[in-house]
Amino acid sequence: MEQRAVVTAGTGGIGLETAMGLAAHGLAVTVVGRDAERGARAVERIAAVATGGGPRFVSADLASLGNVRALAAQLAAEGPLTVLVNNVGAMFADRQQTVDGIEATFAVNHLSPYLLTELLLDQLREGAPSRIVNVSSGAIRVAKRTFDAVEPPGGYYGFHWYGRAKLANLVYTLDLADRLRDSGVAVIAADPGGAATDMTNGTMTSPKIVSPALRLLWPLVRRTFERSTAGPASVAARSSVVAATDSSLDGQTGVLIGPEARPVPVFRGSTDPGTLSDVLRLSRRLAPLGEERTTV
Repeated sequence: MEQRAVVTAGTGGIGLETAMGLAAHGLAVTVVGRDAERGARAVERIAAVATGGGPRFVSADLASLGNVRALAAQLAAEGPLTVLVNNVGAMFADRQQTVDGIEATFAVNHLSPYLLTELLLDQLREGAPSRIVNVSSGAIRVAKRTFDAVEPPGGYYGFHWYGRAKLANLVYTLDLADRLRDSGVAVIAADPGGAATDMTNGTMTSPKIVSPALRLLWPLVRRTFERSTAGPASVAARSSVVAATDSSLDGQTGVLIGPEARPVPVFRGSTDPGTLSDVLRLSRRLAPLGEERTTV
């Protein structure tokens, strides 16, 4: 049986390099993105290294929960799934809302992968042994651990809000690993560290993305950002490729693969029971899994 993999935001940057790595390991890769031209170019590059089934592109705007539901239905109809890599991520210099009326940072970085994963769990169980890989970030260390509402108290600072959304997703990832333990579906987080991508080049040069206290140290902060995002996407993708394919992880779940492509301790705040309860409550309210839809 053909082993299928899905990589969201897989038409460029770390996602494309991840898709190429999975294809080189023999997986038939579907990359998800918004731009058909980028998708076609990505498929060509993936096909050049593929050793299994042919790659393909599926169009979806992952900022729209309706699009996520439609994507999940399409992928589910195609049968068992071996690997799901939730690579989608976005950081914004200014506060934005999605078509669903939800703050965009939280929607893209957490609600989208949360909803897609939950809707594809049956296919991942059918494809077991299978793996879910959720891409994390070191930015979680600057996040406010408050999830009573979709937006934290205080002003909008893109880097901190990005870290908070990624923290929510890591909290969910570790809980899902416990929930699926012994099911044949492993759940693994992957921290790529950083790379020169459209996201980092477009937002991490503005002091607006950090809190006022860090703006006072902006020359130092900017140099730190520049060093951490100077490497190639191919290197940053190694953590996701290892998480999805490495045989040394067989039988393991709830693991975090760090930027050096090996397991590292998870951030202490990601295992707090109170934080987990708040994240799950908020996620289920904003992205309900049943037929009912809840307004924001």
